[in-house]
Amino acid sequence: MGVTCICQWPTIENKTLQQTVETLSRRVELLGANKMGNFCVDCETYQSAPTISPSKLIHIMHNTEQPLTSYAITDTGNCLVTDTMFDGVMQRLKSFYTPRKSSRIEAKGQRYELGDFVVKLGVISIGAHARGIIIEVEYTPCVVVADCWNLLSEFMQGFLGSQTPGIPTVLVNKKDAPYTPMDTVTQYLEHFNNFRKSQGGAR
Repeated sequence: MGVTCICQWPTIENKTLQQTVETLSRRVELLGANKMGNFCVDCETYQSAPTISPSKLIHIMHNTEQPLTSYAITDTGNCLVTDTMFDGVMQRLKSFYTPRKSSRIEAKGQRYELGDFVVKLGVISIGAHARGIIIEVEYTPCVVVADCWNLLSEFMQGFLGSQTPGIPTVLVNKKDAPYTPMDTVTQYLEHFNNFRKSQGGAR
């Protein structure tokens, strides 16, 4: 696991989400990247029972890059890393926490590899409805953001052009700290929450 940047991507004018993803895929393949399977990151949000005040949220997340791990992120930003048995624990806590209606959201798509880089192009879905596009780019040999951000940014410019994103807000304050898988799921959660808000739903 190296340093990762995740960003949303606008739909190209007069094209569907899928057509936009196909355009991005062609750009990545022109760089010489090879398809290496699929990926999926999902999130289910639980809300505390009305008897608990103030109301609290727990986001349970999974990433196919770590198939035996669950991440539980609270609305205050604390993150608990567990095995997948934690999903069963949440079922046992249903008198305290219940899944929010229509809260499941996922990013799913194609995974590419090119040298030291991994590129993932995915469609974000809320329930059964596709809502947007997300791109994940990882530079695998390095775990310190400050040491490789310029290289990662330059690589992204190769297929994203002038719309290359800046450093994610999650990473701004930890440029010199080791990057961890928690930083990846935290970036995804930030984007998932933004998509929910843009659809008129609560966080």
